Amino acid sequence: MKKLFAFALPLVLASCTMTLSGSPYTLGKQPAAGDLSPTGTVMGKRYGTVIMTEAQVMGLKPNQYYVAHYHLQGTASPNPCESGGAPIMSSKIVGQTDASGMLMLMGSAPQADVMNATYFNIHTASDAAGTPADAGVACTAVQMPKM
Repeated sequence: MKKLFAFALPLVLASCTMTLSGSPYTLGKQPAAGDLSPTGTVMGKRYGTVIMTEAQVMGLKPNQYYVAHYHLQGTASPNPCESGGAPIMSSKIVGQTDASGMLMLMGSAPQADVMNATYFNIHTASDAAGTPADAGVACTAVQMPKM
């Protein structure tokens, strides 16, 4: 029975998978990146009521912690990445770059929590817990699927 479940679960999840509109998204450099040149992509997929997010970023500081999360649209600008919107903390993903400055992030969040997100932002973290140390080094606008 366990073998059947292990075989069937990926098939069930695959049948209800939906890639986010426009995904993969291309990350753009934010002012807090300074001399860094972050480049990479963010891929989002919906599995039922969960959004799975994967990000791959190059050009960051080696052996440094980073934290990423979705944000709501702010009022500072119509451009999502410049709008200063509130972070959606249930979508928080923390990771550490390798010796070459490559960052791989993977996490999930309830779709209900992130359904109004307009951008995905990556910040330098001041610790392994993912406390943001800046306004963001890389960002991309996103479009979430409606429930």
